[in-house]
Amino acid sequence: MDTFNQLDADFFCVQETKLQLGQIDLKLPDNYYQYWNYADKKGYSGTAIFTKHKPLNASLGIGIDEFDHEGRVITLEYPSFYLITCYTPNSGQQLKRLDFRQNWNKAFLDYINQLSAKKDVIFCGDLNVAHETIDLKNPSSNHHAAGFTDEERNDFTHLLESNFVDTYRHFYPEVTEQYSWWSYRFHSRDRNAGWRIDYFVTSTGLTDQLVDAKIHSEIFGSDHCPVELTANIELDK
Repeated sequence: MDTFNQLDADFFCVQETKLQLGQIDLKLPDNYYQYWNYADKKGYSGTAIFTKHKPLNASLGIGIDEFDHEGRVITLEYPSFYLITCYTPNSGQQLKRLDFRQNWNKAFLDYINQLSAKKDVIFCGDLNVAHETIDLKNPSSNHHAAGFTDEERNDFTHLLESNFVDTYRHFYPEVTEQYSWWSYRFHSRDRNAGWRIDYFVTSTGLTDQLVDAKIHSEIFGSDHCPVELTANIELDK
């Protein structure tokens, strides 16, 4: 809560909550609304959004049964944009879930394209892909590892080419050694042997309203750290 209060964000988007309905009674300041999406499987996946701004609508999932049992997506609609928190499936050990992941990538892109035809989109979360070689410490030894396969990287390139912007790279196209996830093994965080797999992505139509993007590597408490987007967007019109 110290970090929550210090950041004082309009929106907090959380992934991998690992909770079921009734397992948490989170006391937030009275001016925050809470939205949760739970996986069917206990102790697995899950997402949440906490916001000061009541949306026009809130929806769970992407409308495809194959993908909507793991609590991976919440969408809030506002007058001029949609906000989405997304926990992208991991391809898993030995890439056992790569096919599922690629099917997800296509379905999720179809989903955000449908929304962006109506109004601008902001989505964020653990997208489980390091897009470029500068987005992880050891690209050579991880070339075919989950999160850095050619298939996953190409899918993310295709997404960005569909009129979306990786906001951190928009501001810092060549900055290196900035990561958002570190394995708990091998003292990875102490050595900054990490991956940048957490993103804020926006429609290109919002580019002029972007102010800054940050990676809060100074904040501990998880194997991930928070990432932040600041933008000048009217919430009520």
